[in-house]
Amino acid sequence: MHQILNSTSRSTFLKQVTGFTAVAILSVSAFALPSDRNQPISLVADKATYNDKTGITTYTGNVVIEQGTMKLQADSIVAQLNSKREIQTITANGRPSKFQQQISAEKGVARGEAQKIIYNADSGIITLTGNAYLFQDGASIRGNSLKYSMNKGDIEAQGSSSNRVQLIIPPSSSKSFPGARD
Repeated sequence: MHQILNSTSRSTFLKQVTGFTAVAILSVSAFALPSDRNQPISLVADKATYNDKTGITTYTGNVVIEQGTMKLQADSIVAQLNSKREIQTITANGRPSKFQQQISAEKGVARGEAQKIIYNADSGIITLTGNAYLFQDGASIRGNSLKYSMNKGDIEAQGSSSNRVQLIIPPSSSKSFPGARD
């Protein structure tokens, strides 16, 4: 009887480890570029739980996920799978949650942070809420919430009366514009 329980426990443990690994890989791949997807994934957290019935995986306690140039840091990350065991949503919560990734060789590292970062795999939209901030190549945008469409490249910023949307656009170094005295 004892060996049967050990065998059952080992089987359950292996299923959970497989579930953790699958969600970690899918979580990072949702944010990663094709070049990053070929890199190993590193996930560090104080605690990880996986519920096979609900398809919810939770990582808590100084969570850091890295793959290639992509890095995601948060106090907690929750991944929700759909019925096909594919990522439906990823929610990162922190004070703040942070991410960064090298978008291309020509562009600098893109960085973002917010109290909450939600990635919706169906729509390809990343929503940053709570003192949201995005920065790349000297340009930045800040607001209460930011929505970025990975599919379209569109961004929408929302502010409030006390926290208005702020954009910083660097001057173009490749173009020269005539000044008032020219």
